[in-house]
Amino acid sequence: MALIRSVKGIRPKWGKGCFIADNATITGDVIIGDDCSIWFNAVIRGDVHSVRIGNNVNIQDGVIIHCTYQKAPVSIGHNVSIAHGAIVHGCTIHDHVLIGMGAIIMDGAIIEGNSVIAAGALISKDTVVSSGSVYAGVPAKKIKKVDTELLEGEINRISNNYNMYASWYDPVG
Repeated sequence: MALIRSVKGIRPKWGKGCFIADNATITGDVIIGDDCSIWFNAVIRGDVHSVRIGNNVNIQDGVIIHCTYQKAPVSIGHNVSIAHGAIVHGCTIHDHVLIGMGAIIMDGAIIEGNSVIAAGALISKDTVVSSGSVYAGVPAKKIKKVDTELLEGEINRISNNYNMYASWYDPVG
């Protein structure tokens, strides 16, 4: 069973149809929407600030989501995929976003909708990724615009596939 821990009397909450892997860790002030999946070895810590996650979000294996004490909460919109091993810290991610494997998103960053953060990218503190952009590199820079093929073929496809994968497991809540 997943490690679900209260912090200062605040217990994580999640919506209907969620899958939470047996060894995922979720602590404190975390609210997760409907039809989300939290995969193996993912850690979501709402111990020093709040974490808010929309509907149809997949947080893949080994992802770490954390905040900065009294300064930077985490807000994640709807239809977001956060790929294996990414670190999301004290930032805002809007709807329809793909965060690639091993990417790091730092405090104060804002990832606007319909965007892709490439695998291994480093989004520096307070960076604003404009809607419809692909960012890559260390530090990450805009490399192109998201076209319809990328939006449908990657951002939406991955989000929908993870709903299918999660359906193979027993839901919680």
